[in-house]
Amino acid sequence: MPTTLPGAASTRVLVACECSGIVRDAFLARGFDAWSCDLKPDENGSTRHFVGDFRSVLAEGPWDLLIGHPPCTRLCNSGVRWLTAPPPGRSSYELWAELREGAALFTDIWNADVPHIAVENPVMHKYAKALIGGYEPFTQSVQPWQFGTDEDGPDNERKRTCLWTRNLPALEAAGTLDGSTARASVHLAGPGASRAADRSRFFPGLAAAMADQWGRHVIHQRALARLEA
Repeated sequence: MPTTLPGAASTRVLVACECSGIVRDAFLARGFDAWSCDLKPDENGSTRHFVGDFRSVLAEGPWDLLIGHPPCTRLCNSGVRWLTAPPPGRSSYELWAELREGAALFTDIWNADVPHIAVENPVMHKYAKALIGGYEPFTQSVQPWQFGTDEDGPDNERKRTCLWTRNLPALEAAGTLDGSTARASVHLAGPGASRAADRSRFFPGLAAAMADQWGRHVIHQRALARLEA
């Protein structure tokens, strides 16, 4: 079981655009006052979840740490081709509208009035970067297998994950895997109603590293601020 961290109970964490609870629960397990929010209900019925736009949930603060998982379908480099050659049944107008909406959401998370911020997304295309207000290059990119300990576990995957962070340290690999047996099942997921959700599902080992490493950092920074006040 994860160890409760001193000072965690008074440290408020909001995980935006998450209905699985994976990141939120990693922080809860270490004693943080952690919440998630999404337009969809929590998958497991948690009472630590707001249903709605994260921008309205910010008013429930103040928050010490904001972690965002904005939808990447229109922002990611792998899907840029659809902007000029839409799939059947879709129009360029619709896809560009979704791109602008996704960029606006990313912008509002990245520029939120919260001391410590992290946003997770894949590699972006140039159109998304141009639309995001205050865009900066991602801080680091990681692979889920770097945080896994079981070859058969959910973390042993190859999926480049980019992290845009503000006032947070780079994550250090915390697993025992070397990547040689990592799967690509996230990229090879077949069509179906759950495909998008399955491809975007976060990884528990990476979530645990966020809670351990970023959580300790935020607690430490809050303690320093109190001493200086």
